[in-house]
Amino acid sequence: MKIGFDAKRAFLNNSGLGNYSRTLVKSLHSHYPENELFLYTTKRSGNAFEQQIEKTSNIHIHTPQSFIDKKLRSRWRSYGITELLNQHHIDVYHGLSNELPFNIQQFKGKKIVTTHDLIFLRYPELYPFLDRKIYNKKFRHACDIADTIIAISEETKRDIEKYYFIPENKIQVIYQSCDDAFYQAPDKAFEQSVKTKYNLPAQFLFYVGTIEERKNLLTIAKALKKVKDIPLFVVGKKTSYFEKVKAYLKANKLEQRVHFLENVSNDELPAIYRAASIFIFPSIFEGFGIPIIEALTSKVPVITTKGACFPEAGGPDTLYIDPGNENELAEKINYLLNNEANRQQIAIKGFEYAQKFHPKTITSQLIELYKH
Repeated sequence: MKIGFDAKRAFLNNSGLGNYSRTLVKSLHSHYPENELFLYTTKRSGNAFEQQIEKTSNIHIHTPQSFIDKKLRSRWRSYGITELLNQHHIDVYHGLSNELPFNIQQFKGKKIVTTHDLIFLRYPELYPFLDRKIYNKKFRHACDIADTIIAISEETKRDIEKYYFIPENKIQVIYQSCDDAFYQAPDKAFEQSVKTKYNLPAQFLFYVGTIEERKNLLTIAKALKKVKDIPLFVVGKKTSYFEKVKAYLKANKLEQRVHFLENVSNDELPAIYRAASIFIFPSIFEGFGIPIIEALTSKVPVITTKGACFPEAGGPDTLYIDPGNENELAEKINYLLNNEANRQQIAIKGFEYAQKFHPKTITSQLIELYKH
């Protein structure tokens, strides 16, 4: 089978959408190597993912070639890819990040789109007006024209039905996974080198995610005032919201307790997770929440948000809070830090729950959909 992908995010995005795309492609190659995978991207990046897949014979990378397409790369992505799909005799085209080309109806094969979330419709105040209009046009078109929509959670499925009036039988929930590295046995020597490199203490709290208002890092900062002297380590891209967090830390003399790690590689991240005492993810809303799965597979107890998609990702043994209640968060942190046996039990149960998101399990569901 020849499967095509909108792979822009796999090459050019280092966070959620990029991680989803890279994990999916690598898992398909690893577990179902008999298929040919065609990756269409506006640019090549030279990242570790690209270096890895370049060595394979069944993965083909395609970028704009003509002078005009190189100058108008976004247009190529929205209109130029379709002609290539027919030239390459693609059986199934999968838009991995909410979009399909606007002329995809000219494609002779089947069309799938993964819709990650409709947060810009739920929380419009978090997005500029023009961005909302662009997202809505692209996402609605993809949902309307696709043969099947993949929703990454039941919560996202409900939103697609609610906002775009898509019939339920057109939507299939296939959860996200995290990189295979989180499911592999740890290299103790490498883990120790990571601990030394980032000066990780014996106990610390951990947060992974873009530092933006929706991800709600400020609630963790506020909770630190009510928690014993344990540091917080943060990995994530900074936005203007970072200045708000930084100002709070300075005003409350918490700067020495919060450490922002820079340039953490994908190889190093699992080692930091496994060294953490508690992972905290108080996001206001997500389509799913890959960092929760990354923590659970690392045998780290998780505190995250009540409701929405979070119980789908976290399972029955994760601890849940109101994302705006720093007192409740501090109470949960103190409970875990003061109850070692319970903390270990929660970590073990979380690890067992996370096996349902194993890349091989998720990939088998995708292959069945492609074949169907």
